[in-house]
Amino acid sequence: MEVILLTGSTINEGKLAKGGNKFTDEYTMECASCWISPLDFVSLCSPSKVKVTSENGKHSIVVYTKCTDAVQPGQVFMLRAIWSNVIIDPDTHSTGSPLYKGAPVTIEPTDEEVLSAEDVVLKVYIGGE
Repeated sequence: MEVILLTGSTINEGKLAKGGNKFTDEYTMECASCWISPLDFVSLCSPSKVKVTSENGKHSIVVYTKCTDAVQPGQVFMLRAIWSNVIIDPDTHSTGSPLYKGAPVTIEPTDEEVLSAEDVVLKVYIGGE
């Protein structure tokens, strides 16, 4: 399913990140998630996890799903953390900041593993995947 990715922060994400808890299960459960509208969630057969893939298909990450009315159909929300950074295009278009809001992505149900923050660094960035 093609959707528009929006990213941002939550109070709990900020509390965990600023508190030095980025390598905890609580941080992973909070931040390795994709918020999906109920309509889109049902059309994807209510998956517990999705693979989110960049528009160019070069980068993807597996995250947990959260069905919520906080997002509109055709849009998804991910916390601005290491998981969303995998799929955000680093090109700043001379603004100094990547496109954190409005990036086209594809989401699809998956049974693949959700990586911890540490594993994202080790497997995606250092491993070159």
